[in-house]
Amino acid sequence: GVEGLIHVSEMSWSQNLRNPQEFLKVGDEVEAQVLTLDRDERKMSLGIKQLTPDPWQNAADKYAVGTKHIATVKNMTNFGVFVELEDGIDGLIHISDLSWSKKVNHPNEFTKVGEKLDVVVLELDVENRKLSLGHKQLEENPWDTFETIFSVGTIHEGTVTSVNDKGANVQMQYGVEAFAPSRHIKKENNQSAKEDDNLSFEVIEFSKDAKRIIVSHTNTWKAAVKEKNEVDDKKRDNQRKQASKAVKKINSNSEKSTLGELDALTTLRAQMESAEKDNKKI
Repeated sequence: GVEGLIHVSEMSWSQNLRNPQEFLKVGDEVEAQVLTLDRDERKMSLGIKQLTPDPWQNAADKYAVGTKHIATVKNMTNFGVFVELEDGIDGLIHISDLSWSKKVNHPNEFTKVGEKLDVVVLELDVENRKLSLGHKQLEENPWDTFETIFSVGTIHEGTVTSVNDKGANVQMQYGVEAFAPSRHIKKENNQSAKEDDNLSFEVIEFSKDAKRIIVSHTNTWKAAVKEKNEVDDKKRDNQRKQASKAVKKINSNSEKSTLGELDALTTLRAQMESAEKDNKKI
């Protein structure tokens, strides 16, 4: 009999096919197209995908940038998710394009193989058969709203989720994660915040582009202590001013009393001198 080889890359237009058993099994009858024939070596290579149109021929129109589609997760790596839009059309969702707010360390925290995902085309390279897709772009960027809520200087409640040498991760409202540097997790009792502590935090840095919020618990109580000290200082100043006024008043009264007495003595002396003159005249 005549035998030929069908390479795995010639079985399907899909780039995700890695194992022939995913496509064929022993005993299957298939139609194939002869690709190469070497009579001397008695070798023949065959292809199956050539019997169907190349889906990338119409990709420029069907998968134009900005178009939305439903894709199936085929594989995952540390940097992203490989999905299939149709047989032969594959694309990549970078890990940074999965979610606006959730910090995804690995795609398997967000999705799983076989799951359906809504995607939008971000970039299309027909020549190199590459599609860059996004998932988070189908939703409004919540960081536009977070920017108005978590503005620098505002204070919010948060729960410490983990602590390390650099500081603490803090779960804020709306599912937002913030970070408090080690010098900013000191409590008023001089103890460092620990996991599960529910504390107030002041926003000291906000970056929408980097999706980063830096917070401080220490600033919240230091501000209160500073405010109390300022109030105490103001009270002491008022007390000193009032005491000073009282002293001045006492001194003023004393001076008036002394001057009054001097005036009386002066008048009495004048009267005595006048009487003495009168006596001399008699």
